[in-house]
Amino acid sequence: MTILLQRGDGAALWKQIADALEDEIKACVYEAGDGRLPTERDLTDRFQVNRHTVRRAISALAETGLVRTEQGRGAFVNVEMVEYPLGRRVRFAEALSARQRVPVGRVLERAQMKAAADVAAALELKPGAPVWRIERLGSVEHKPLTLGSHYFCRVRFPNFRSAFGPNVSITEALAKFGVHDYQRRETRILARPASAEEARLLELPRGRPVLVTEGVNIDDSGIPVEFSVARFAADRVQLVV
Repeated sequence: MTILLQRGDGAALWKQIADALEDEIKACVYEAGDGRLPTERDLTDRFQVNRHTVRRAISALAETGLVRTEQGRGAFVNVEMVEYPLGRRVRFAEALSARQRVPVGRVLERAQMKAAADVAAALELKPGAPVWRIERLGSVEHKPLTLGSHYFCRVRFPNFRSAFGPNVSITEALAKFGVHDYQRRETRILARPASAEEARLLELPRGRPVLVTEGVNIDDSGIPVEFSVARFAADRVQLVV
C-alpha cells in the first residue's frame, strides 16, 4: 500500500507513519497476536525515511499497547487482553460471559490415574489414591486462552468421567453428586515458559510464557472437591484478583 507522507508541513513523519500503521492494524492487515509488522528495513524503504523515524513510530504504537516489540524478532500486533477474575468462586464460562466474552470449552481427555504427591496433598488424599483427571481447552472468540487439568477423588465421585459429558460443566457434574456449591480455598500463581504441547494447544510461538494457576476448591464442609492447574496464554489474559 502506497502512502505519501506530508513533508515540511503538518504532523511529524514518525507520527504519520504510526497513524498509517495503526489504520492498517485496525483494518486487520496484520493478524492480531502473532502478526508481525514489516521489518524496519521494509518500512524505511516503503516510507523513504531513516530507521530512527521508523523506530520512533513503532515506539509510539508500543506505548499505546497496540504492538509489542521483541528483541531480535521485530514488532508484533498485540491481541486484546482478556480479563479473567480469580475470587472465591471461579467459573470459566460465567466469568467470561459476565465480561461480554464468548467462552467455549472443549474436553481433551477424561482419564483415571493414581494421584501424584501434589495432587494428593491438594485433595487431602494419600499419594497413589485413585483420581479422575479432566483435560480441557478453553477458548474465547475462537482463540485458545487456557489449558486446564482438573483432578477429583475417584472414591467420592465414582462415575465422574461419565457425568462430565461434552456439554456439561464441572459445576453441573459436581451437582450430580450433591455438591451444589463450592468455593476457592486458595490460588497460587506462577509463570514459566510453555512446554511444546502447551504451545501447540494454546497456539503460542516457541518460548512464549504461560501464566499458571493452581487452585483448590472446597465444598460447604471445607473438604476439597477439586484441584486444578490452569495454564493461560500470558499475552492474552490479565488475571484479576
